[in-house]
Amino acid sequence: MKIKTSNQPPKKTPALKKRPWLTAIKVFFIVFFSVIILAVLAGGAVFVYYAKDAPKLDLSKLESPPSSQYFDSSNTVIATMGAENRSLVQANNIPIQLVNAVTSIEDHRFFSTRGIDPIRIAGSFVHNLKGDSINGGSTLDMQLVKLGMFSTDKSDQNLRVKVQEAWLALQLDQKWTKEQIFTAYVNKVNMANGYYGMGTAAKAYYGKDLTALSIAQIALLAGMPQAPTTYNPYVNQSAAKYRRDLVINAMYNYDKISAAQKAQALATPITDGLLPLKHSVSIPAFADNFLKEAKAQADQLAGVDTANAGVKVYTTLNTSTQETLYNVVNTNQYVDFPDKDLQVASTLINVETGAVVAQIGGRNLPKNVTFGTNGALRVDRDWGSAMKPLVDYGPAFEDGVYDSTSDTVMDEPTTYPDGTPLNNWDNSYLGAMTVKSALQYSRNIPAVETFVKVGKENSSNFLKKVGIDLGPLNWANAISSNTSNPKHGASSESMAAAYAAFANDGVYTRPYYVTKIVFPDGREIDYKPSRSRAMKPSTAYIITNILQGIVKLPLSISVGGNANIPGMTALAGKTGTSNYTDDERTQITNKYGDISGMVSPDENFVGYTPQYSMAVWTGYQNRMTPVYGDTILCATKVFSSVMGSLYPDPSSVSDWTAPSNVTVNGSFASINDKG
Repeated sequence: MKIKTSNQPPKKTPALKKRPWLTAIKVFFIVFFSVIILAVLAGGAVFVYYAKDAPKLDLSKLESPPSSQYFDSSNTVIATMGAENRSLVQANNIPIQLVNAVTSIEDHRFFSTRGIDPIRIAGSFVHNLKGDSINGGSTLDMQLVKLGMFSTDKSDQNLRVKVQEAWLALQLDQKWTKEQIFTAYVNKVNMANGYYGMGTAAKAYYGKDLTALSIAQIALLAGMPQAPTTYNPYVNQSAAKYRRDLVINAMYNYDKISAAQKAQALATPITDGLLPLKHSVSIPAFADNFLKEAKAQADQLAGVDTANAGVKVYTTLNTSTQETLYNVVNTNQYVDFPDKDLQVASTLINVETGAVVAQIGGRNLPKNVTFGTNGALRVDRDWGSAMKPLVDYGPAFEDGVYDSTSDTVMDEPTTYPDGTPLNNWDNSYLGAMTVKSALQYSRNIPAVETFVKVGKENSSNFLKKVGIDLGPLNWANAISSNTSNPKHGASSESMAAAYAAFANDGVYTRPYYVTKIVFPDGREIDYKPSRSRAMKPSTAYIITNILQGIVKLPLSISVGGNANIPGMTALAGKTGTSNYTDDERTQITNKYGDISGMVSPDENFVGYTPQYSMAVWTGYQNRMTPVYGDTILCATKVFSSVMGSLYPDPSSVSDWTAPSNVTVNGSFASINDKG
């Protein structure tokens, strides 16, 4: 059987029609994924390029030390110091609603991401493609890194910094728990008005802990860190409310609060619970000079800058007395000052403890200057005759040169041992007189003669025991604290402390301002006052017995009478008037005319009770501006005004008791032996 074949060609299967759109899709996806891959590679390259130069993660910079607090003697905070005013909160003091508020508005995936949030970063990148900065997209981890290791300045709002923040945030998430990161963030953020940390703001703005705040109040605080100045409720209430309401709505959107809670919070006035705004940094002007010295002592004790160490410094300051001293010196309510330029420096010391109770270094000092020059510690001005109990008569009774206040000395024409002319302040001579009268009437010639009998070495040793170093003494130091070395001399602090030894049975205590320092970790440093016996109790009593009479003298005899506190028996003190040289006096006369009476560059008073010792210096910054006329009364008036405020009932103060080896016979006192 033959198979027939056809001469016709076989039929062809129809070809599929071409579909160009399909090709286009293929090309699109190829290009699209290629772009993505290239973008990822490029992004990775950029990330690596910037991340390699990132600073090393420093966890200590993410932690926030609290502000250092300085307490007065009654344990009341008198000042806060440090670059930022911050009170720290612990994790267990952070309410869950604050966690919800912050994460809702700032980083709602905070607990599910590992330092960075790729979704937010991508969205932020797209949003900022046309700008010159990179904003948004930061997790709380990244924000904490920015606050601690970068800045919020515009110069740090760029891709390089954003990449480095992300890189460090990745590392941070490996080292700290989410709880640690959130707590650090809450303590770190700027909350406007000089306050840092949400716990600090809660106390400052509402007077409450974070745990006691309402949802509306929490939302306000949670929203502020994005722009603290803009959302400051004390400055811009409408903006603050706008931001607060965003936080409240975000909390509702993420199911953190109910609809009823949302409505109630939104209806709450933005001012609800806000207290009057107080300044965040508290270094009161009235205590500036004292606090400067307290900080210096605290720094030395702690070995760190205590203002920025988050410590608690407990000081010896009596706030009430310090305010009184400040007001006495800076108003005319107590003292009739001649002009605004007369200066005053004064230190008040607790006799029994040696602690500085109050101090002021100048009058009408600029209030915008913190820790300026403290004139209370200056040693370049002259304390004049206030040196006589320390240089002359104290060591004379201590060493047995005199044994009774009735011993006789001569007030007659003479010279210094080197032949230099020597005169009394009134250019007159009283002849033979008792030691008591010589010191009470402040006669120069008997003082120098006493100094000569004591000797420079013995006098210098006595001075050093009461904390005063005049360097190598010269004969003029019998009536002056002037020295040729600017490092030596006497200040209101050293004079008050030296006289306190007379008041305290002969025991000297080095003046101090700080009693204790407490570190954030609980470690404490306690200051132990340095005490020593500077003189025999009999010497201290004899000098006190003489100086008690000075404040009882009429003004016609002694300016010291102006320091008297009516009704107070237990009060002693000594005036101190410095002198001009003959050439200087001629210059003064040429400028001011022939001024009668006392004319001096320095007018001082140092006085004490059984409880307090106080030294007051007055004079002009330019020593060629003289103190004369009624101005010579200013030092004693400052003393009586401040000291009097400490004794509502002056008559209740018990007088000093004579030691067993001292006999008081009428107005004179004698030492029975040399022991």
